[in-house]
Amino acid sequence: MKVLLVDDHPLILAALHTVIRGLGDDVTVVSAASAAEARRALRDDAGFDLVLLDLSLGDADGFDVLAEMRQTYPALPVVVVSASDRGADVIRAIDLGAMGFVPKRASNEMLFDALRMVMSGGIYVPPITLGGEAPPPRGGDTVPDVMRVTPQVDIPVGEAAVAAGYQGVAPLDRIGLTPRQTEVLAKLLQGKPNKLIARELNLSVETVKDHVAAVLRALNVSTRTQAVIAVGQMTRDHGPGWMRSRG
Repeated sequence: MKVLLVDDHPLILAALHTVIRGLGDDVTVVSAASAAEARRALRDDAGFDLVLLDLSLGDADGFDVLAEMRQTYPALPVVVVSASDRGADVIRAIDLGAMGFVPKRASNEMLFDALRMVMSGGIYVPPITLGGEAPPPRGGDTVPDVMRVTPQVDIPVGEAAVAAGYQGVAPLDRIGLTPRQTEVLAKLLQGKPNKLIARELNLSVETVKDHVAAVLRALNVSTRTQAVIAVGQMTRDHGPGWMRSRG
């Protein structure tokens, strides 16, 4: 697996590099300290399997870079690794096509889980902190531990979305998607528009619209972004295999 790591902070870059290499001997990590370096790396090498993207870059807005990557390389999964864990940032990143969002305070184990989830076809959505500031890092932290989780009041994103008026996530065993609806959902999670979904599944656009509407109703949400968040909660709790098992 070849990973592009985009972060303009040298210490964080070095720490993440070390952590990601811990995923296995077959992992190659390429670092980019700016959006410009990331663009060059992606342009010069088509072999990347995953991008880890910081939102705070010195030469560009991370959300703009995320949108650009998803537009230019739609098949390349991007996971946001950010100092922020605000619910609004998580939702915006997922809305722009990120396949995961990992706060930099997260533990190495959480990062590993997120990357494995994304690489196996799932979406990783973290707990969202509701209200208040996170406590400062504990004294004595070393550079490789910058991914450590600090104690805070976290609510799973599904519950956070309910509290914010976004959605209510139905229990997994009550969703009841048909195999075709599951196929449409899989395409929807890839950010594909209805016309492209219709072409790839050999369906009419109107039929796809009907399936999308049914999927949103089944998930008890009203928009595609809310659907992605709901599925992210399910894959985090149940593993990515539930999508395939229901097809």
